[in-house]
Amino acid sequence: MRYEFKASFDRRFKKLSPSRQEKVYQAIDAFMKYVDNNAPLPPGLGLKNWHADYWEIRAGLKGRILFEFTDRIVFLFVGGHDEIKKFMKGL
Repeated sequence: MRYEFKASFDRRFKKLSPSRQEKVYQAIDAFMKYVDNNAPLPPGLGLKNWHADYWEIRAGLKGRILFEFTDRIVFLFVGGHDEIKKFMKGL
């Protein structure tokens, strides 16, 4: 599977504290293992379909990672639930 990180994701990621960045890294790593290796989906990831090809996973209690899942996975945005909703309205 191919993975991409959009500039919108990178900009938001850089604004996170180091501890929140680590939670994002861990969530993405666990998700990639699930996709690439058929590993069990960790229950804490909370995989959720937003609409069509848009999905989110959790990075800790408050963090969310939005991505598009087609022939590749494109990470679009990282933030809280309300921030994800606002971002989705702009798509």
